[in-house]
Amino acid sequence: TRACLPRASWPSARSPGCAPCRRAGWWPARAVTRWLRCCSWLRRRCTKTLCPGLEALLWYKPCMILRIHNLSKHYGETPVFANVSLDVAPGEFVAIVGESGVGKSTLLNCMAGLDHWDSGTVQVEGVDLGTLNEDARALLRREKVGFVFQAFHVLPHLDVAQNVALPLLLLGQPDAARVQAMLDVVGLGALGARLPQQLSGGQLQRVAIARALVHKPRLLLADEPTGNLDPATAALVMQALVQQCRAQNAALVLVTHSVLATGQADRVLHLSADGVRRSA
Repeated sequence: TRACLPRASWPSARSPGCAPCRRAGWWPARAVTRWLRCCSWLRRRCTKTLCPGLEALLWYKPCMILRIHNLSKHYGETPVFANVSLDVAPGEFVAIVGESGVGKSTLLNCMAGLDHWDSGTVQVEGVDLGTLNEDARALLRREKVGFVFQAFHVLPHLDVAQNVALPLLLLGQPDAARVQAMLDVVGLGALGARLPQQLSGGQLQRVAIARALVHKPRLLLADEPTGNLDPATAALVMQALVQQCRAQNAALVLVTHSVLATGQADRVLHLSADGVRRSA
């Protein structure tokens, strides 16, 4: 039955899988598991009639990359958000929308351990960020988290390839072939020697995406990555971002006002002062 479930979440892949499920075409298990999470009544009504592979799916709970439980944040006496809870699975794309000033970017910074919160928990691959000091959080971010900023934040004195290589250098794992491969997949393979000031806004954002993904993080956080781009360039940037997250089975959380971005998400959550709810 394991072949009918997301392989990345299993400790081994020795089982050849369930033949009825293979014949029925149940291999795209990510969509199946998302649907089954909303159908808990199937566990009570249908397990006796289902093949073993699909029965296992009914009881399967994915290994979450990001878990947030009852997160609250205040600035002095002013509440920013409260009671925020969400889980994000490997390969899942979650978009967060909401009014300006509601705390979307602050929430994203809390997910990365860049900001502090007043109550609740944030876990990245089972590690509770609230139990870590600043140095330990920085080490976890270096290994497991990629961040794409709206303002790019590329270093102007380094060329494109050097900017993309930075996460690998910080990990002590320089890999020129990996850097070149990431530049190729975002369409900048021939521009590695250029300086940032020689690139357009769309190209700079693709540099930022390549840099965020080059070390194969488990969690990618993106703060309005298309906010400063024209529609055509924004579409190219979103395509590169989503394709690479799917290819690396990374969890993607994106803060946005863009209809283009939300249209590609697996889930769209609306953030308010009282928490998050699924958008209609």
